[in-house]
Amino acid sequence: MKILMVGSGGREHALIKKLKESPKCTKLYCAPGNGGISRDAETVNIGAMDIENMVKFAKDKAIDLVFVAPDDPLAAGMVDAMNDAGIRAFGPNENAAIIEASKVFSKNLMKKYNIPTAKYEVFDDAKKAMEYVEKENTVPVVVKADGLALGKGVIIAQTIDEAKAAIKSIMEDKQFGDSGNNIVIEEFLTGPEVSVLAFTDGKVVKPMVSSKDHKRAYDNDEGLNTGGMGTVSPNPYYSDEIAKECYDTIFVPTIEAMSKEGRPFKGCLYFGLMITPNGPKVIEYNARFGDPEAQVVLPRLKTDLVDICEAVIDEKLADIDVEWYDGATACIVMASGGYPLAYKKGIEISGLDKNGSVSGAVVYHAGTKLENGKFLTNGGRVLGVTAKADTLDEALKKAYAAVDKIHFDGAHFRKDIGRTK
Repeated sequence: MKILMVGSGGREHALIKKLKESPKCTKLYCAPGNGGISRDAETVNIGAMDIENMVKFAKDKAIDLVFVAPDDPLAAGMVDAMNDAGIRAFGPNENAAIIEASKVFSKNLMKKYNIPTAKYEVFDDAKKAMEYVEKENTVPVVVKADGLALGKGVIIAQTIDEAKAAIKSIMEDKQFGDSGNNIVIEEFLTGPEVSVLAFTDGKVVKPMVSSKDHKRAYDNDEGLNTGGMGTVSPNPYYSDEIAKECYDTIFVPTIEAMSKEGRPFKGCLYFGLMITPNGPKVIEYNARFGDPEAQVVLPRLKTDLVDICEAVIDEKLADIDVEWYDGATACIVMASGGYPLAYKKGIEISGLDKNGSVSGAVVYHAGTKLENGKFLTNGGRVLGVTAKADTLDEALKKAYAAVDKIHFDGAHFRKDIGRTK
């Protein structure tokens, strides 16, 4: 099979490495890809949002499977366009990808179908939103841009003034563009966070092993929210009992709700959960693999990923056993100095071999380019250094030992990934 991966980050690199393990995979392309991905797949200079040229490339190369990994092209209907052209594609259709593309849609869906989530209100007027937070007078409070915002459209305000400033920046200053035309203001939940990715064909849902993401830029959960500074799997807070409760009260009801709404979801659905004192609740949905969750979940997947993709597309997920390796994985993200704000690009990375790897770990490239045989930084999150072991402590030791072998000027990474308070 000839496979085309759409996207250019660490998640895509993790998916490519897993797809490469399949004996069915004979040729792998990635558009647009990055420096490290170019060592595992043939990179193609087509932007992830260039639907027309992506479809043309898939037809010209007689691609057997297109894997649409990022949120933007899913929300823009790339899977629909591939299907219309007679090309098999993994990922939700545009009308199902709305579960991530609109926070307002997903919150209203949960309310309608009694799926546990935080209490919330929706606003399209900044003045009314500010009046609401003043009247409620409860902090912390969560302010969310309705649309896609690179994982950064969620602000946890510690004071009423911070909440009003967040409303202003999203709705009036248009920090996230049109994504902030509507906002959701919701109650602040407390408890451990859990990420659970799940394969679903619109009828059956098969959850993957759990993970824990670390969103804040600096140790002790300080600094700004990022796209994710590191992950571990399994999540230490996610017991078998909680997993069963999530399956019964969240996972299955969500898939059934989407089908009832005429938006059957096929692909990978990400459940961002919080284990509150009142049980697990949904913080957010994503319509695709999380990044960097994919980097710790996929190395534990035993079943052929190509087989799973085909079963999802053909709505035969019930017929396949999805099996996992025991043990644990840890991913440490090495980021550019200044991330998630301004940062430099084009800084040489030392310590990697010619394939962009180091011994003792797998290095997933997120923001790199390859020039004259050298790997250079080309993004905010640069590398995801991932190790696997029998225990989480061992996996963390291996991952941090590998991080110590890699250097680029300004590099920063958290030293407390996987630490439970």
